[in-house]
Amino acid sequence: MEEKAMVNDILAGIKNSLTTYQTAITETENTNLRQTLQQIRNNDESFQYEIFKVAQAKGYYKPAMQATPQEVTQVKNELQA
Repeated sequence: MEEKAMVNDILAGIKNSLTTYQTAITETENTNLRQTLQQIRNNDESFQYEIFKVAQAKGYYKPAMQATPQEVTQVKNELQA
């Protein structure tokens, strides 16, 4: 398997894990378990960002265009309404 495919697989796996952790966190009543899941999620988010930086540096990832200030304002207004 080539490196690009491995990096993309890792990123996809972490993304899936983050979604699962978030669901578990919102549905967990036990404070200790909730804090543990939040810490695991935070660690995975940090790891995901490190892998993302590698992918971006190697040209494996091309980010979407940056939003204009007007687009950011529009989304903010829609979410605050």
